Amino acid sequence: MTLIKSISGIRGTIGGAIDDNLTPIDAVKFAAAYGTFLKKTLGKEDIKVVIGRDARISGPMIHALVANTLIGLGIDVIDLGLSTTPTVEVAVPLEKADGGIILTASHNPKQWNALKLLNDKGEFLSGADGAEILKIADAGDYQFADVDSLGTLTVNDSYMDIHIDEVLNLPLVNVDLVKEAKFKVVVDAVNSSGGIIVPKLLEEMGVECVKLYCTPDGHFPHNPEPLKEHLSEIMKLVVEEKADFGIVVDPDVDRLAFVSENGEMFGEEYTLVAIADYILSKNPGNTVSNLSSSRALRDVTLKHGGTYFASAVGEVNVVELMKKQNAVIGGEGNGGIIYPDLHYGRDSIVGIALFLTHLAEKKMKVSELRDSYPAYFMSKNKIELTPSINVDAVLKQVEGKYQSEEVSTVDGVKIDFENSWVHLRKSNTEPIIRIYTEAGSQAAADELAIRFVSELKAFARI
Repeated sequence: MTLIKSISGIRGTIGGAIDDNLTPIDAVKFAAAYGTFLKKTLGKEDIKVVIGRDARISGPMIHALVANTLIGLGIDVIDLGLSTTPTVEVAVPLEKADGGIILTASHNPKQWNALKLLNDKGEFLSGADGAEILKIADAGDYQFADVDSLGTLTVNDSYMDIHIDEVLNLPLVNVDLVKEAKFKVVVDAVNSSGGIIVPKLLEEMGVECVKLYCTPDGHFPHNPEPLKEHLSEIMKLVVEEKADFGIVVDPDVDRLAFVSENGEMFGEEYTLVAIADYILSKNPGNTVSNLSSSRALRDVTLKHGGTYFASAVGEVNVVELMKKQNAVIGGEGNGGIIYPDLHYGRDSIVGIALFLTHLAEKKMKVSELRDSYPAYFMSKNKIELTPSINVDAVLKQVEGKYQSEEVSTVDGVKIDFENSWVHLRKSNTEPIIRIYTEAGSQAAADELAIRFVSELKAFARI
């Protein structure tokens, strides 16, 4: 069993021993640390926090523990109940709240849950703030409120509808055009809260929706990470239903993947590429994704006259660089769309609405749209090293060998070759180097990965 503490929150498996899993004690401890951080930082009494959860089985238990811990600190809680990560992010500034907590382990299996922590903008905390919360948790430095100063609980279950309204009111979302197209889609929401909000959005946009695993009971029917190897059922059903395409979201609805009308995956990396192509055609500008995302976004950005920037891996890093470079669209290659005109967070709901508009305007099949973009293929591998090996020194040797190429050391070592790239990242928790490659064919991407595995082993002398 596992408990992982990081600057973005805490996640772990349900059950087992304290400090080794996400037990009720651990949930209370980290909720108290977050609430204490807000009280110390803001220096005021009237603090308000928005909370919401996905549909996983442990959600109601963790939700009650977190909400009542905040109330015990004297903090008022706006409870969205069953919700999504982007919905909570949208709600925080609309409620003029001081922060937010999303109870979700995202794409992790059902035995996992997590506390994801937000600031008053509805964005993930900075590294410095996250580190401070971990210090408070380790010290156990909490001061709870007396009986006359307890916080209040306000239930507001309208925010999925509000979120949809905010999306449909965006200038680049054309509901009338989508209605005219009379699309039919299949939705796999892995029996979580996406099963509520995605069909509602589609209904508002005049799209016929065939539901697959849209009962929000937390019993995930397959691995909830939206990857091809987990999605055979929707790939088959799209063809059987003669649907225009399929939509897949993860349990907290911040990752988005599409299935083409022929039952083939559109490609998780190409979710962002397609939506960026649409946004840039209307509003040319800069884009951002992380270093491990497809080069196709760079190509599309250049086509529209913009500049592409690559950030370190992690949503908070993408957002920081998007703000710095005034990017009009950005995100991560795992199907995470960040559209600043709505909010700075990965959001499948705005992604679906923009993709539908793009497709309606293009008047082409989803497979044809995919074929219109540069063809790249990725390979993801890792090499395990012994604890005695200095991983940083190994990566430094790689950097030196390829100094004549275009090299980035923002996050590990990324080497851009003319027709391919490789990104080497070390794990923060174990002696592992992750190897991401991309090239013009799967064989070339795999071959590049094999080559760098061999080179890393040679540098590490293993």
